[in-house]
Amino acid sequence: MPEPFMLALSILIGFALGIISGLIPGIHTNNFALILLALAPTIAHLGFTNTNIAIIILANSITHTFLDIIPAIYLGAPDADTALAVLPGHDMLLDGLGAAAVRLSAIGSAGSIIISLLIAAPLMLFFSRYYDIIRENMGWILIAIIIIMILTESGRYIEGQGSLVHLKYKFYATTIILMSGVLGLLAFENEHLMQPILQLGSPDTSFSPSILLPLLTGLFGAPVLLISIFTKSSIPAQRRSSIDLRSKWVLRGIAVGSIAGSIVAWLPGVSSSVATVLARLAIRGRLEDHRTRAMEFIVSVSGANTSNAVFCLIALFVIGYPRSGATIAVQDLVGRTLNGSTVLLFLTVIALVSIASYITTISLGDFAPSMLKHINYQKLCVTILIGLILMISAGSGAFGLAIFLTAVPIGLLPYYMGIRKSHTMTVILLPVAMYYFGMR
Repeated sequence: MPEPFMLALSILIGFALGIISGLIPGIHTNNFALILLALAPTIAHLGFTNTNIAIIILANSITHTFLDIIPAIYLGAPDADTALAVLPGHDMLLDGLGAAAVRLSAIGSAGSIIISLLIAAPLMLFFSRYYDIIRENMGWILIAIIIIMILTESGRYIEGQGSLVHLKYKFYATTIILMSGVLGLLAFENEHLMQPILQLGSPDTSFSPSILLPLLTGLFGAPVLLISIFTKSSIPAQRRSSIDLRSKWVLRGIAVGSIAGSIVAWLPGVSSSVATVLARLAIRGRLEDHRTRAMEFIVSVSGANTSNAVFCLIALFVIGYPRSGATIAVQDLVGRTLNGSTVLLFLTVIALVSIASYITTISLGDFAPSMLKHINYQKLCVTILIGLILMISAGSGAFGLAIFLTAVPIGLLPYYMGIRKSHTMTVILLPVAMYYFGMR
C-alpha cells in the first residue's frame, strides 16, 4: 500500500495530466502513459513506486474521459472516443446549449462509474468463462455490427418520398461504410509512411494516436468546422439552463453506454470507439424528437468511454491481458497478475478522481461560453482548422495530411445524404475485423 502522501500526490498528478490531455486535441492518455513508463526508473528516485506511477496513469486515463468532451463540443476536435459526440454536441452549442451538452457528458461519465461497479461481478464471471469463444468469433461479431448499421439506416423523413426510399438511404450508408473502411485499411496498412515532425505517439503501437488524429479529424472535426465556416454560423448567447431531458432517458443513456463500454473492454483490438457505435445503434430513433435523442446519445457516449476505461483495468485483473495503452503500462509496472487489494486500491482511486473530474468538467463547461461569446465564430473555426492541419502535419507528416484531406469529403457526405455520421466509424471497425480474419 503506497504511503498516504505519495498516494495523494500521485492522484493529483494524474488528475492534472488528465485535464491537459482532455483539453488539448491530439494529446492522448497513451502519450503520458508511455512517457511515465519510460521515466519510471528516474521517477523512482523521487519516491514514486511503480504502484504510484500506475495510479498516476489510471487517474490520467479516467480524468481524460470526462474532460475530452469540451474540445469536442466547443472546438470540433474529436479523438476516437468522442468523435460521434461532436455532431450532437455542436448542434446543441449552436442552439445556445453548449454548457448543457458538457453537463450531460459529465453525468454520463459519472453515472457509468456507478453502473460499472454494479455490473462488474457478473461480467467478470461471464468473460472468465467465455472469453476464448468470443475472441475466436470477434471478426464475425464486428461484421454483424456493420450489417446492423446498414439495416437500421432509414434516413431523414421527407413527406412524399415513398415507402421504398429507405433503400436509397441504405445504399448511401453502404457506400459511406465501404469508403470509410477502405480509407482505414489504407491508413493503417501504410502507417509506416508517416514521417512526423513531432512524435507524439508510439510508432510500434497499433492504431496509435498519430494515425487516428488525421483520420478522425478529417471525418468528424473538419466537416463540422467547414460547415460552420461556409454557412456563416456563429455561437449564439449560451444560456445557463437546467437539462431538459427526462430522468428515465438520462438513466437509459447511462445504462446503454456503460454496458457497451464494459463489454468491448474485454475484446482484443476493439476500442471504446466501437462502444460508441453500439450506443448509437441502441438509441437510434426511439425517442420523441431529434434533440432528445441527441442529448441521450451524449450521455451514452461519455458513459461508454468512462466505463471502458474502468473495465480495461478489470479485464487485466480477470484475464491477465491489457486492453488499452494505460493498462499496458500498468501491467509493465505492477505485473500481469493483479491481486485483490491492488485492484481495490485502483478502483478507489478511480472513484475519487471521478468526483473531482465531474466537478471540474461542469465548471469548465460553464466557463467556456464566457470566453467564446466575444469571439468571431467563423474566424475561430478557421483558426482551429488551421491549427488542426498544422498539428496533423507535425504529428503525422505528409502521409497524415493526405489521409486527412481524403477523409474530409467522406466526412461531409453524410450531411448531404441525410444519413447517420456514425457510419464513418467503420474506418476503425473494418480494419479490426480484417485483423481477426487474418487479412491484416
